[in-house]
Amino acid sequence: MNKIDKQYQDLLQDILDNGITKKDRTGTGTISVFGRQIRHKMSEGFPLLTTKKMAFKTMVTELLWFLRGDTNIKFLVDNNCHIWDGDAYRAYCDNYPDVEKTFQYEGSNIEVRKMTQEEFINQIKTDDEFSKTWGSLGKIYGEQWRSWGEWSTIDVPKKVLKPGIDQIQNLINDLKTNPDSRRLLVSTWNPADLDSCVLPPCHYGFQVYTRELSNEEIAFEANKRGFNLKGMTFSGKLIIDSKEVKEKNIPTRAISLMYNCRSQDVPLGTPFNISSYALLLEIIAKQVNMVPDELISNMGDCHIYLNQIDGVKEQLTREPFELPTLRIASGPLDDIAHHEIMDFDILNYQSHPSIKMPLSN
Repeated sequence: MNKIDKQYQDLLQDILDNGITKKDRTGTGTISVFGRQIRHKMSEGFPLLTTKKMAFKTMVTELLWFLRGDTNIKFLVDNNCHIWDGDAYRAYCDNYPDVEKTFQYEGSNIEVRKMTQEEFINQIKTDDEFSKTWGSLGKIYGEQWRSWGEWSTIDVPKKVLKPGIDQIQNLINDLKTNPDSRRLLVSTWNPADLDSCVLPPCHYGFQVYTRELSNEEIAFEANKRGFNLKGMTFSGKLIIDSKEVKEKNIPTRAISLMYNCRSQDVPLGTPFNISSYALLLEIIAKQVNMVPDELISNMGDCHIYLNQIDGVKEQLTREPFELPTLRIASGPLDDIAHHEIMDFDILNYQSHPSIKMPLSN
């Protein structure tokens, strides 16, 4: 049964029924509620919403961009992912001195005008020097995940910079060596770097939690991999340390992930965040040989932009389909950033048509 679409539709209806009208930085206006949660058991299917068609490959591309520590949109643009185009273009416009001006050069009039967004993105795609200057979004998700801060010593006259902290690799290492730790988390909200970001992080951190599987769960995982452990005696006996389980590398732990958001564009951002963190959970689970368990979305300011209401009402009329399943072609890898976009495929995905809703930058 598809419960995630129903929870999501309930959140949309909650905002329509109980939201208050608020101003926002884009000038569009929103209706908003505060403090909501969605939970999903990964065993029930991959949480790619079915009440509208979701751009799965776009979501994969963005997540791999984060995991590579990249903060320049060129990788996204080159892979036909355009969800950050507006933010990069807005930063370009904010830093461009004039919309249009003419100046004299060697007796000729030279006209300079600000590019359109389409021209800007094409320039990012074709001009490496331009993309280095204007394609950077500042110290956003990827840099915070893979290179948090530059630490300096305080006992010498001049600062000595050290490499930033790779939070993702540290998380993987800790999961392998201390899976019951309560410090298995990654933070994106770095106050020292907020002014350098084109947009401060909306999803500002995540935490993972692991537990030992029961005997029955281990036997089920073994059976999925073609091994039969049913002959073993479960009564009062743990099979986690059994020779068969170790030799066949059968998972003995489950892993859950909870992410936190300060701000949620619920019609556009929330469905994307749900599936993106579900994919991250699946990737991490495969890397450390655990079973994906539960995905938890904690959301602060949950809003619908006023120009999205008609699309929201359309989505609320739709009945969900069954959830699809995910297939990962590779892994575990030396570094989860080495995954390629084509490593991920979604199976048996049936959905209603996409719904065009405005994105407010």
